[in-house]
Amino acid sequence: MSSARRPFPIPLRVETAPDWRQRPAWVRRIEAFAVRHRGKLAWVHVAMFFGFMALMIVPLFLPEPGDGATFRNDFTLFASFVIWGLWFPLVFVSVVFTGRSWCGILCPLGASSEWANRVGLRRPVPRWVRWEGTPVVSFVVITILAQTVDARGFPQGIAVVFGLAFACAVVLGFVYGQGRNKRPWCRHMCPIGLMLGVFSRLGAVQFAPKQPRPGGDAYAEKGVCPTMIAIQRKEESRHCIECFRCVNPGGRGGLALVLRKPGTEVAEIRRHNPNAAEIWFLFLATGLALGGFLWLILPQYDAIRQAVGTWAIDRGWDWIGTPGPWWLMSVHRNGREVYTWLDFLTITGFMLGCAVLLAAVLTLLTALSSGLSGRLGADLDGRRRFVEQAYAYMPVAMVSLVIGLGGELFDALAQAGLPMRAVALVKVALFALGMVWSIALGRRLLGAQGLAGLRRWLALLPLLAGVGLVGLAWWPAIFGL
Repeated sequence: MSSARRPFPIPLRVETAPDWRQRPAWVRRIEAFAVRHRGKLAWVHVAMFFGFMALMIVPLFLPEPGDGATFRNDFTLFASFVIWGLWFPLVFVSVVFTGRSWCGILCPLGASSEWANRVGLRRPVPRWVRWEGTPVVSFVVITILAQTVDARGFPQGIAVVFGLAFACAVVLGFVYGQGRNKRPWCRHMCPIGLMLGVFSRLGAVQFAPKQPRPGGDAYAEKGVCPTMIAIQRKEESRHCIECFRCVNPGGRGGLALVLRKPGTEVAEIRRHNPNAAEIWFLFLATGLALGGFLWLILPQYDAIRQAVGTWAIDRGWDWIGTPGPWWLMSVHRNGREVYTWLDFLTITGFMLGCAVLLAAVLTLLTALSSGLSGRLGADLDGRRRFVEQAYAYMPVAMVSLVIGLGGELFDALAQAGLPMRAVALVKVALFALGMVWSIALGRRLLGAQGLAGLRRWLALLPLLAGVGLVGLAWWPAIFGL
């Protein structure tokens, strides 16, 4: 088969960018309403700030829940349910419909960072903060810390995780961010913002430049955008927190609220600043969330823990059996849960091992797909084909995080009287939807690279294997086996 490359792809279905001039009237009304009331968002942020403070601090002074307590009659359990059972999973789902609206309209962490920026030093954001891997590292640290301090089981764990996030947001906003009202935390370091930003590419909401400038997406530390987007060159939705400050319905410049079909930005990712760092996040986050669930239920983890403990004790490392600091691991003697350094190291190692292993397998399968598609006549070079095709894993990765890290939502369904089998079927339906969506996106991405018919299906086979592998790995989370 000829290895000649076409200069431009021939997609099976051409989709043009939405035209802001031809929006439905109801979209214009929503835009006008948001602009008219954007000055009142500060009161929303204040209310959310005190609400989150109450969820974090009040349970610290309450007695531990009794044996018959539920989230309906105990505030400590209610706070845990609101954070892990409602806020965490539902904010994920919201990105499909409203993008990063949580970040710009409701989030108290981002607002705190911006308030600090108003009175802070406003120094240029350094290179180490702007590094694309910084939010990935932040996500890994926070996710593991939430496990080792047992943020789902004890209010002290919630206070540690969210208290650390609040402190980092305020310090980063106070020190960095030129101009005024900047949010370097939201763009460069927030682990939740990273997840919502990446998955907002699947969303139905887009803020498009009315008069776009060529040259590709750009960074602008000075300007109206709090997350440092050069608004006239905006190509991706990842960093947009939908604060509406750049929107002027009566003007010819700025951005406009536009709706699109969910998944369009991913299917046409080459026009929206594809980024390899997002791929590593997708692969690592899926495995990390998987590890955070599997260590709780798999006997293999207990075997690893026993082997590591025996090996350390044989060498005289008795410290490994002693508890560590409360801010690093769960130390609750009254709650009959005391983690030792052995627990901290094995939990961390198991989660990181799952993340690296799954990322390595998905990388291999994606490389196989990109290499095969190149031989079959796809355009682009191997690296860019790899990055494009890896975006197909985005829906199944999002569902993995919802099921793995938002498990209390499904526990609440069981407490409400839904049979466990029905809860499992809900998880199956969600996961099946994510798998089907990933496969559909994979087909469209390969079609955009110029493949059709049998050639496209052949290049899709490694992706099918990868999606199936993710589903198999999450089987215990779905059915509790």
